[in-house]
Amino acid sequence: MHLKRKRDASRDGVILETTLDVLAETGYERMTTDMVAARAGASKATIYRRWPSKADLVVDAVESLRAEPATVAADTGTLAGDLDSLLDASGNPSAARKSKVMMGLLSLMPHDADLSGAVRRRIVGPRTEAIRTAVEREQARGGIPPDRDAGLLASVVAAMLAYRSIVTGEPVDRQFLTTLVDGVLTDR
Repeated sequence: MHLKRKRDASRDGVILETTLDVLAETGYERMTTDMVAARAGASKATIYRRWPSKADLVVDAVESLRAEPATVAADTGTLAGDLDSLLDASGNPSAARKSKVMMGLLSLMPHDADLSGAVRRRIVGPRTEAIRTAVEREQARGGIPPDRDAGLLASVVAAMLAYRSIVTGEPVDRQFLTTLVDGVLTDR
């Protein structure tokens, strides 16, 4: 009888951190699993057992920059507060690093179906759904008319966050979120 070895999860952090280092140095297109394996002191088989594709590895590495991926907005009583709970707007180095990595990945998405699918499935989709939940909560509180399309408003918020982070390079902070909510989304 053949027994499978248990996966040693203690290596995951090293592999993900190494992935971010290699990604920052070479970019997604030139990064290879061989590079990550060599630098992390792991075999390619170890990496492929955990992550079936380079895209999955990179998405997990990006997600590892945030302690707990936010997939549900906290109910803070305000839409701006709920949105703030989803974001890492602290300005800490890992948030800035994540933003730079995401900018590089977003530019490649139209050209790499695996990467595009992984980013949409694991990052963009869950975040947009969490924003939608926050918008629906605000509708229930009466701050947004119930006839407005919560899905469309969630897409507008996501687009504004990406535009501000990627195109203008300005911070996505509580002040911006409050201005976005009060000036665009609600009837205040």
